[in-house]
Amino acid sequence: MGWLSNETGLGRCEANFAPLTPLSFLRRAVRIWPDHPAVVYGPIRRSYAEYTERVTRLASALAKIGVRPGDVVATILPNLPAQAEAHFGVPACGAVLNSINTRLDVDTIAYILDHGEAKVVLCDPQFIPHLAEAIELMEQDPPTVIEVADLHGGAKAFGDYLEYEAFLATGDPGFDWIMPEDEWESLALNYTSGTTGRPKGVVYHHRGAYLNAMGQVLSWRMVLHPVYLTIVPLFHCNGWCHTWMMPAVGGTVVCCRDITAKALYTAFADEGVTHFGGAPIVLNMLVNAAEEDRRPFPQTVEVFTAGAPPAPATLAKIETMGFNVTQVYGLTETYGPDVECAWQGSWDHLKGDERAARKARQGVGMPFMDDVTVMDETMQVVPMDGTTKGEIMHRGNGVMKGYLKAPKATKEAFEGGYFHSGDIAVLHPDGYLQIADRAKDIIISGGENISSVEVENTLMAHESVLLCAVVAKPDDQWGEVPCAFVELKPGHTPSETDLIAFARQRLAGFKTPKKVVFEELPKTSTGKIQKFQLRARAKQL
Repeated sequence: MGWLSNETGLGRCEANFAPLTPLSFLRRAVRIWPDHPAVVYGPIRRSYAEYTERVTRLASALAKIGVRPGDVVATILPNLPAQAEAHFGVPACGAVLNSINTRLDVDTIAYILDHGEAKVVLCDPQFIPHLAEAIELMEQDPPTVIEVADLHGGAKAFGDYLEYEAFLATGDPGFDWIMPEDEWESLALNYTSGTTGRPKGVVYHHRGAYLNAMGQVLSWRMVLHPVYLTIVPLFHCNGWCHTWMMPAVGGTVVCCRDITAKALYTAFADEGVTHFGGAPIVLNMLVNAAEEDRRPFPQTVEVFTAGAPPAPATLAKIETMGFNVTQVYGLTETYGPDVECAWQGSWDHLKGDERAARKARQGVGMPFMDDVTVMDETMQVVPMDGTTKGEIMHRGNGVMKGYLKAPKATKEAFEGGYFHSGDIAVLHPDGYLQIADRAKDIIISGGENISSVEVENTLMAHESVLLCAVVAKPDDQWGEVPCAFVELKPGHTPSETDLIAFARQRLAGFKTPKKVVFEELPKTSTGKIQKFQLRARAKQL
């Protein structure tokens, strides 16, 4: 090893080592771009200097009411400026941010507040009644409630709790942020969807959030001063870490309370939005927007889409409308996206459906990941043949610390030195992975495995189909058969027979849906279709 065998005097010290934390992005941004817009929401236009002062006041105000390092501060907020401020202000007082899904039922909110032991909750007036009911169900001491009014969005304070602006006024703008002494310290607590039981508490550390944010800057090919539209809810993997990421590149966060096609097109045209992330349902919304809701815009908008594999037909349409879509993939346990469909120059000649099909692959691990691959039950990498299925496995700095108060579940999730996703995929010869299905969504019909994603993509190519979800329907002869739930575009009226015939022309007979149900699909607040509800419906058909 030569001289490396003796590293006397080469130790770690304050001069050459600082714990990685996304808090450092904002501290740097305010020094460089104090007057640059940091947060925009309707008439609200805040510079980095104003944004940082509010973050600092929030951290100070929380500390003044007894929030200590390691305590949990929860939020029940839409994607508004206060939610962005909490992503920096809560950790700046040493606390852990728990951003709660605004669509959860009262019982689940009560469970999360108890399980996470929240000391304080910042809550939008729209959700105050739900929160009040949840507090009544809690077993532990109730948290202090701060009401966050949104006058621009029409959400006036009830007046039963201290209002956010008054709370900020109690904070000291000179408060000294409490930076982590160890980058492994907990930064955020997020809860899984809990469709098969109580939600699990996923714990993030400062290091993972920092590296995820930096890695996505590279993967998204960002340059200085992007304008980012918050469509991904900030309670979902902390908005894929994008709010933490924006100050690193002097970006502007454009907040949006209600996700509608009109609101999005207005943001593209009036705010000059350059980037947004969202589920495929958002792409569908833009593609199928009414003409009166559309606005022209000159820039190309870069899009990260994830949550479910987007149909190639949707990708083919939206790319002609001023959007460049990159398929990404991840889970709550991986801070949001940690896999990207990195584009290859050798694909530039591809057009139409062939180009869209290549873009629909989930791809390869992002720069901050050590390894993301597909393995069989023996933890061996599957052949790169595009057909052999296995489970997607993740390893690297973008993986959670573990599940809160659930050591057994954490150990099982990390068995073999990888995080087990539960998602089924194949590896193509070029090493790019592509999701085949969730393990629980595979349909086994007469001993044959059917990918619900494949059937969904086929039906989505029909000109009348807006959204589609395929689940298993019990069958006396075959055990299970595919059952399609379809949401139609306005003014379109194909029959069940029409769609079955359309699918039969493109799929093997055993993969063709045996039943088609026309109805609005149940969705989560992040745009994911709730297949567990559809499975229950299919059992009754």
